[in-house]
Amino acid sequence: MKLHPDTMQGLSVTAIGPGWIAVNGEKKTNSIVLSSSGECLDWCCASFNALTEAHFAQLAGMGAELVLFGSGASLRFAPAPWLQSLMAQRIGIETMDTAAACRTYNILAAEGRHVVAALLVESA
Repeated sequence: MKLHPDTMQGLSVTAIGPGWIAVNGEKKTNSIVLSSSGECLDWCCASFNALTEAHFAQLAGMGAELVLFGSGASLRFAPAPWLQSLMAQRIGIETMDTAAACRTYNILAAEGRHVVAALLVESA
C-alpha cells in the first residue's frame, strides 16, 4: 500500500509564534478570521479586553457550522451574552488558546468541514 500525505485545499495555518500567525506562508501580526471557504479577514481587536459582542456577531454572519475562538496565549472565555448571535443560529463555538485553535482549524478544514477560526493575536 502506498501512502500519500494529506493536502489541504484553501487556507491553512502554516506556522504560529508569539505575536504572529502564518496563513499559507504569509505572516499576519494582527487578529484574523479564517474560514475554510477561503476567506482571511482582519478581526479588528488587538487584545482580549478589546473584544465586544459585535466581534462575535460578525462571525455569526459567516454561515459556518462551527466557530473556533482562539483567545490568545491563554485560555479565556467570552461572556455568554456575546455568543447569543451564534447560539441563535445554532452555530457551535469552541474556545481554546490561539495555537490550539490553529491546529484544530487545520484538521477540521482538511476534513471538509465549514469552520471559521477567530484567532486573537496579541502583541508579544
